[in-house]
Amino acid sequence: MAISIPRKVIVFDYGEVISVTPSEEDRAALTELAGGDARVFWPAYWRHRDALDQGTLSIQSYWRGIERELGESWGDATIHRLWLADFRSWLTIDHETLDVLLDLKEGGTRLALLSNAGRDFGSYFRHGALGDLFEKVFVSGELGTIKPSPEIFEHVMDELGVTPEQTVFVDNKEANVRGAEALGIAGHVFTSPKELRAYLEGLGS
Repeated sequence: MAISIPRKVIVFDYGEVISVTPSEEDRAALTELAGGDARVFWPAYWRHRDALDQGTLSIQSYWRGIERELGESWGDATIHRLWLADFRSWLTIDHETLDVLLDLKEGGTRLALLSNAGRDFGSYFRHGALGDLFEKVFVSGELGTIKPSPEIFEHVMDELGVTPEQTVFVDNKEANVRGAEALGIAGHVFTSPKELRAYLEGLGS
């Protein structure tokens, strides 16, 4: 069923909103490639993620930093396999959220994507099938700033030619939504596709 929200742009986060959380199998594969100690690997994985997503750390430097923390010695082939396994783990789309996006598109609602992600995701977002749904795609690693900084939301609105009152932001992280709301943007903390649909249908009624 089409969802029409006139005079608004709905800006979506990607990870764990449009995509599903990486599976236990995905996480286990990464842990095994990294040496098998999940207690050390995952804190290191997340500790450097903001710098990767902000574009201040290259992919190679990101994985080499984790390598040093784990006391490992990885060859280039292992770095490539780690990157590939990590990248692939974020590609599975939530079908129910996709249905919401398609219904918004059918209703003529303007859509944009804003993701805290490395530069390597830019091509996938723009040139994969998802790219057809969005008027513009914004990737933090290309912009040099990450959510919830005011600068990234202001950049998005400038590029889209809209005011805060014309913008709606959807993200699974409350801190990011609150950052948008501080600028006067309407925000929704994503918990499920069902609740997202109800929220958006309410805006269109």
